[in-house]
Amino acid sequence: MRQLDGMGGGLSSLSKICIVGPSDRPDADVDYTFAQVGVNSTVVDFNSNCGNMSSAIGPFAVDEGFVTPQGDGPTVVRIHNTNSGKIIHARFVVEDGVAAVDGDTVIPGVSGSGATVELAFQNPAGTRGRGLTPSGSLCDELVLPDDSKVVVTCIDAATPAVFVSAQAAGISGTIDPMTLDADKGAMQRLEVIRRAASVAMGITPNIEEAAKIMSIPKIAIVSGPADYSCLDGTKVVASRCDIAIRMISAGQAHRAVPITGALALAAAASQAGSVPHGLLAAGTSIEALRLATPSGVIIVGCDLDDTGAVLSANVVRTQRRLMDGQIYLRRSAFSSDTLNELTDLKETA
Repeated sequence: MRQLDGMGGGLSSLSKICIVGPSDRPDADVDYTFAQVGVNSTVVDFNSNCGNMSSAIGPFAVDEGFVTPQGDGPTVVRIHNTNSGKIIHARFVVEDGVAAVDGDTVIPGVSGSGATVELAFQNPAGTRGRGLTPSGSLCDELVLPDDSKVVVTCIDAATPAVFVSAQAAGISGTIDPMTLDADKGAMQRLEVIRRAASVAMGITPNIEEAAKIMSIPKIAIVSGPADYSCLDGTKVVASRCDIAIRMISAGQAHRAVPITGALALAAAASQAGSVPHGLLAAGTSIEALRLATPSGVIIVGCDLDDTGAVLSANVVRTQRRLMDGQIYLRRSAFSSDTLNELTDLKETA
């Protein structure tokens, strides 16, 4: 019985808010602000974007009349994510004036199938203004408070993220999320690494401040391909995967993978010398990288220019509207600063 007095299912992946409205930018059709609602705290975090929720923004904009499509068929909606300052192109099909819902695309961890939504995160590097490698290196040896050291890759593409090999973290690369959540020692060590990476990336000035921002950087353990069982019992053989990922999101082991985290992994894997790149077999396609997640294999990709810079990071998702309604909040539950922020968001939406 969790979060009975609010929205959400007690998991970080199910406790989110999207605020959408027309954009004044010439390169965007709509503005989109994402809020991660804490499930183990009373914090609402505006520091990052959500890739999965981004897939709903274009169709929502069409269905709500923010964007008028040029007839039925393929449509592109240009989305300005205010959290990151980045542009996302969402391509999907319109039928009878609204976004298509039914289709054959299957997403691991999502029941049934749906209509395809193609997301292309344009120039995804540097959501915090410090480029693809905000620490200044593709590999960093972090010195932790207990004087131990760990080698990581810190990347900012779609979202700031830090990647550590499963071997270096002392954790199985195919561990299931519930087992990882229950391993307090492993979770604490990953959190210590995450905080140290936050300082190295210039997100926070010290580890004390890093503890106050749970949404970024996200941290993940990565490993080479291996046979494993998904949460639904489906068996996945190593030959179907290029790299395995287990990511922590807002203090919890994610049941699949945050899409922005998956895109950050694709960007990191595209760079020779990074921790993820060192786990790939020779000749692995960065345009269609197969990620082994707890819920199954998903495919993400990067388009690079001649210098190796990331032009776009791409993924396919599905979406559908679950319900319409109104949520009534008590003003007494919010500070005056929070109420002012919500008022500003409403006026700009």
